[in-house]
Order: sequence, then C-alpha cells, then structure tokens
Amino acid sequence: MLPYKNLIIIDKKDSLSIYRQISLQFISLIQEGKLPPGAALPSTRNLAFDLQLHRKTIVAAYETLVSENWIDNLPRKSYTVSPNLPMVRPRSYNSKRISPFSESGNFDFEHYEPVMPLSLSLNNCRIEINDGFPDISLLPVQTIAKEFKKALESSASSKRSAVNLDGGSANFKISLCSFLNKTRGIDMGVENLFTTRGAQMAIYIAASLIIKPGDKVVVSEPTYFIAETLFEKLGAELIRIPMDADGMRTEELENILKKNVIKLLYIIPHHHHPTTVTMSMERRNHLMQLIDAYNFAVIEDDYDYDFQFKYDPYLPLASGNHRGNIIYIGSLTKVLGSPFRLGYMIAASDFLQAAARMRTLIDLRGDFIMEETISGMIANGDLARHIQKTNKLYSQRCDFLSDQVRTELGDMVDFTKPTGGMALWLKFKPEYDLSKIIKKANLKGLSIKGSAYCNGKDAHFNAFRFGFASLNELELAEAVSIIKKTAQSL
Repeated sequence: MLPYKNLIIIDKKDSLSIYRQISLQFISLIQEGKLPPGAALPSTRNLAFDLQLHRKTIVAAYETLVSENWIDNLPRKSYTVSPNLPMVRPRSYNSKRISPFSESGNFDFEHYEPVMPLSLSLNNCRIEINDGFPDISLLPVQTIAKEFKKALESSASSKRSAVNLDGGSANFKISLCSFLNKTRGIDMGVENLFTTRGAQMAIYIAASLIIKPGDKVVVSEPTYFIAETLFEKLGAELIRIPMDADGMRTEELENILKKNVIKLLYIIPHHHHPTTVTMSMERRNHLMQLIDAYNFAVIEDDYDYDFQFKYDPYLPLASGNHRGNIIYIGSLTKVLGSPFRLGYMIAASDFLQAAARMRTLIDLRGDFIMEETISGMIANGDLARHIQKTNKLYSQRCDFLSDQVRTELGDMVDFTKPTGGMALWLKFKPEYDLSKIIKKANLKGLSIKGSAYCNGKDAHFNAFRFGFASLNELELAEAVSIIKKTAQSL
C-alpha cells in the first residue's frame, strides 16, 4: 500500500473543498502511473484514519472519482482504479501520463552492443534450433524435487545467510570433486574447486583476474563469441589461431609464442565451440609442452565433456602435469538444462581465493540450495544415471540429424559428424547466404538461434551450430526440410 499519508497533502486554507483536493490528488497519482489500472485504493475508513479526516469526506472524494470514471466501486470488495480510463479529461487535469523513465538520464554510459553473432527474430515459431542445450523433459523431476526439499529444510534449520567465501556448498564441493576425479581423472582436492552460477561466470571471474589492458590473449578462429567479447572488453589484444580437423594449430601457436609474450590462452579442446572439433592427442601433447616451456595461463573451457558417443574421450588438459597453469572450467548446466546455473572452476588454491573475493562483487552467496540438491543426486548416483540415459538418446539424435543433413543438404553444406556433444557445425557453401536463410526460415516457423557466424568479420564462415539434443526426430526432420526449401528459394 502506498504511503497516502505523505502523498495526499490537505491544505485547509485552500478555497477548494477538502474532498476535491483529495480527488484531484488521486487523479494525479493515476496519471503519474503510481496507481495503475486495477490497483486497489485504501478503504474509506483506513484513509480517513491516515489523513485524520471524517470518513464522509473520503466517501465524497471517492464518489467524485467514480462519477468521473477514474475509479470503480466494486460491491463487497473495494475501490479500484478503472481499467478503462477516460480518453477525454477536463482541461484542468494533466491528461498526459508520462513515466519518469520515458526520458534518458542526464549521464553518459556505454551503449553496449549485443554479443550474439547474429540478431535473430524472437517470433513464436513451431521449432527452435538452439546452440546445443539438453532436453529438460528428460530430467528426473521427482528425484530433483525430493533432493530440493531436503536441501531447503536443511538450509532453513541452519539459517545459512553468510557471504560465500569458501567457493560453494561444502557438500556439493565434496560430491563434485569425487565426480570429477572419477570422470575426468583430474588430480585435485576440494581446495582446488570453486563453484559458480554457470560456466560463463567462471570465465568472467578468471579472465578478470588475469587480463590487464594491452595483454595478449590467444584464442582459436572461430571461438566462443561471448568469451572473445569479454576478453576484448577487458582490454586484451586478441591473437587468433585457425582451427582444422585436429583442433587449434599448435605449430602456429608455437611461432606466436616465440615472438610475443602471451598472458592467456583460451581453448576448448573437447567439442570445440562452435566447430565441435575435438583436439587430437598429438596436438594436446604439443600444447602441454608449450605450456611448460613458455609458462602462460590457460583457461580450458570444457562445457560438455560428459556427452561422448563412440568411445571414451581424451582426458582434459587439466589432468596432465601443468604446474598450476591451467584453469579448468566446466558446467552442469549442459547436463541438467539452462534453468540450472551451476558451473565450476578448478585451479590452484591461491587463485581460487582471489576468485572467491572477486565473486562477492557480483554474487554474495551463490545458489546454496541448488548446490545441495545436486550434491544429493551425485551421492545417490542419480546424476550418473541421468547422464548415461541422455547420452544414449543424444547419440541417436546426432545419428538421425547427420543422416538427414547428409541426405537433404549434402550439396549445400560441409560438415563432419561429431563424436559427442549436442550440436552439428554446418558450414554452407558460398552460394547459400546463411543470414538470408535464417531470416526466411523464421517466416516458415523455424527459429535458428544456434550461434551463427555469417555477418561482419565472421561472414566468411557462413556457418551455424545446429543444436539437436533438445529436439525429437520429427522436429529435426522438419527443421532440415525448412532449411532445404528456404535455401533452394534464394
């Protein structure tokens, strides 16, 4: 309820009657947007008490507002602002309702450009191709609800509210540390683990601690566009190294290291984003030699390691002997779905202490309840079972989509079927302008929201990520059909 005692000021020396002063001030509150259509007014008894007036005065003011169609008198309920405000109002009233936020403030700020590679329509389409996200319909909802209830009850009893400087829930860190040791072979302790709200936060914190304006940062070409934008925002000078079928060309990295002092390497060796390429063992070994010889920091982004279809994946770079130079970043968001913002960072303990302090600038406490929830799922094996189940299904969807693309789009695109992950990298031949395909496909009911590299400096790729994990076979087939017909109509 608004503080009407301070909003409605009565001047008993004014020649205008008190009830009319009240009605006019209510009209001003409505016109200013402080009382929107449908808002309830205080009862005549309560307002009379607040303003220290007789109730009949308030009744007269309200009846005036009702007669002028500013408010409605609902039987047995209350007075509410009319949902259909009058179009013609007396000249003595300010008929223009202007929000104070309708004008730009009198201060300078950076007009930040969107980081998406392509501005996409937000129309409601029948099918949406995303960047490669999991199918949340497969989640073990009852199990999650059970563990969430336990975590909520435990949190309520402990009354946890302190600032989080320990890198996450203790139970979650212990469970996650065990899970990562078993699945990734990383030799680490709980003191080397730091949890975040998604991998993006982890990348942001790590990069912000390392990069200073003018530092040289090496990335692949192409690379994950949000990370690239972040590094540039921090003032880094980016050095781009091309990709091929074996991953980043480490021989070119070696040539760059011989001539430059590199502060940071950002690399995605497993299911590279956006190309889905997995770095070969020969290149991995060469890269580890370079890290040891030149002693630079590495952010290893391993966003969907858990989804490997045909064989056991290579272990992360962080599982090797890197003498603390690798910061390993991963996410459970790719396992559970985008509503679950759970990322993590593995690094030397002194670096994580700095990360924990920096995190307090943007997030004081973390998602303690959800961390405890997933901790329970890890401990009882439900997370591992969910990964096994979804991995099998995503493999089938990858096979199906690859067959569809090969059959229907074979003469339009170049692609290599990935060994895991949740997306295909489709590179269209020059005569098929992807930016036009995306716009026309949207009109046919297909929204392509996978990372698209077909505008500006990335126009030469003419490619996008076709996320398949969240679509069933009928949706995948229809999406390919729409892309084919759209491309043929260009």
